[in-house]
Amino acid sequence: MEQVTIYGRTGCGFCVRARDLCESRNIPYIWVDMIARGMSKQDIADQIGRPVYTVPQILVGSEYVGGFDDFYGYVRDHEAATAR
Repeated sequence: MEQVTIYGRTGCGFCVRARDLCESRNIPYIWVDMIARGMSKQDIADQIGRPVYTVPQILVGSEYVGGFDDFYGYVRDHEAATAR
């Protein structure tokens, strides 16, 4: 799987779960802490090309995936496809 980029905030439960999922599956990822970098939701929206209402916002390579639930489904589908 390509490198994952997770935009989120420290203390966000779903952000932590996304990071944990990457670590447990040995998926390479970059963690972008919005607060530490002084980023707003609008800054992220400008980068991913769509409105941001919640975090995390997750990309695989340059492909927008969505939030944690979307990412979890993406990972499951990817694992199923590569297990064949």
